[in-house]
Amino acid sequence: MIVIQRVRVRWSAAGRGAPQADARRGLNRPLILPAPLPTGDVVVHDVLADEVAGYARRVDVLTGGVSIARSLTLWLTFDGSAVTVERLPGRAAFPRTGVSTRLFTLTHGQVGRYRANFRFRFTDCACDPSWYYEDWVVHVSNGDVAHDRFLSGEPDRDVDNRVHLYGGPARRGNR
Repeated sequence: MIVIQRVRVRWSAAGRGAPQADARRGLNRPLILPAPLPTGDVVVHDVLADEVAGYARRVDVLTGGVSIARSLTLWLTFDGSAVTVERLPGRAAFPRTGVSTRLFTLTHGQVGRYRANFRFRFTDCACDPSWYYEDWVVHVSNGDVAHDRFLSGEPDRDVDNRVHLYGGPARRGNR
């Protein structure tokens, strides 16, 4: 079983100031997984805290085959009991990636963490300058995981692809 938890925080361009940043501080932290977890090859615990909803968290739990990870723009590849996790190209206007990016390979029992932030256009039309932003923290477990595992302990693999969405030098990623 692969367990994926994606915690996203979404805000508008108007919500970029310091007071708004204080309102969303800490909302990207992982949560306790629901109990009991449904059965399936892949279980996704998807959490969204959206400025539009006053940062109230919306939680979805999905289960299915490996293709379910594509809804999170992730690609899973198996080699025996190991799983490789890649981020697929998405709709983000920044950072722009045209190819998939290998995040990490997890052996059975290992946990990986991927952190990233994005700027998206509300529409695909270049004539609309409206933006929204998302901060992601994604945990992936190769195998069953305790309900609080993403909260406690360090991940076995950690990729930090956060960038400064407003300009300035990028944060360093570590793998």
